[in-house]
Amino acid sequence: MTKKLQNEFISYCNSKQLEVNSNQIDVINKLEQYYQGNFQSYFSKLFSKKSFKKGFYLYGGVGVGKTMILNFFFDHLKERKLRLHFNEFMLSFHDFVHEKKEQEEENIINHFVKNLQLKATLIYFDEFQVTNIVDAMILGKLFDQIFKEDIKIIVTSNTKISELYKDGLQRDQFKPFIKIMEKQSIEFELKIEDDYRKSNDNQKQRYFYPLNQETNFKMNKFFRTITKDKKHSFKIINVKGRDFKIENFYEGVARFNFNELCDQNLGAEDYLEIIKNCKFIVIDQIPQFDDTNSNQQQRFITLLDVIYDKNLPISITANQNLDKFKSSKLLEKPFKRTISRLYELTSINYN
Repeated sequence: MTKKLQNEFISYCNSKQLEVNSNQIDVINKLEQYYQGNFQSYFSKLFSKKSFKKGFYLYGGVGVGKTMILNFFFDHLKERKLRLHFNEFMLSFHDFVHEKKEQEEENIINHFVKNLQLKATLIYFDEFQVTNIVDAMILGKLFDQIFKEDIKIIVTSNTKISELYKDGLQRDQFKPFIKIMEKQSIEFELKIEDDYRKSNDNQKQRYFYPLNQETNFKMNKFFRTITKDKKHSFKIINVKGRDFKIENFYEGVARFNFNELCDQNLGAEDYLEIIKNCKFIVIDQIPQFDDTNSNQQQRFITLLDVIYDKNLPISITANQNLDKFKSSKLLEKPFKRTISRLYELTSINYN
């Protein structure tokens, strides 16, 4: 990587017809400094008196371009690297713990991170969030060891470090992680007025509302079009001994009712396995959300995070237009990200 990163970023945005602003350029310049500090040559490091932070934590509102910027940076890196969905990463850790359950916790963490270090010198977590108490309790020790092994971390999030897992159960036990991340990370907020995903050039084309006979007719017509000449089958997916049946499966095109995916006890692990088998997903009858169905809403948020991370196009029928959707009080902040992503995922330009 050279000092021409800023110019390359501007050229990249121009090629994608994306607007460039000074806040984005500030982030790019910070990333350039971060790279030079952490990936300079061995001899440069040897004679340098500076101690460089190993984490880069970029936060800001939904749709401001955090992911676009860090994707650009990540793609330019020639070092050994991994891009991981946070849920997927934690599931792999818990599986590893289960396999090594006879060992002490500290030894398990050391062993897991050593294996990680063999794969990458940098890990990229997009849309970092902590909602699971089990994850919250272990993250401090896990990330402390990751930084000790000199693994670099770049992160996007909607939330500043100090407010992660805010109001979560037993949050005091999560605070060591906050201290580690604040000490080890360059923390930068990206501020932009408009959500680029909602622009006129990215209009909703695969989002149908309200839930009525006309909408059902439009969706059925759309579904017949995308499954034309495809063979119907039943798909059985097994996740650790649990079977999940996809009733409407047409050679990678799957159609679900919202309740099938979000009204039963499914999590990120299940959604990851379902999505591995799909090229396009239709989700019918998404309801309005409030405090009475917050569990279903949380599953929907997790599902959309996984779908977005895997770049899977979708089509939706729902009770409301996207800009009219409501949320349970507890999930208002993460749900803003979900709405923003729905604009993009249901755009006719998203394939």
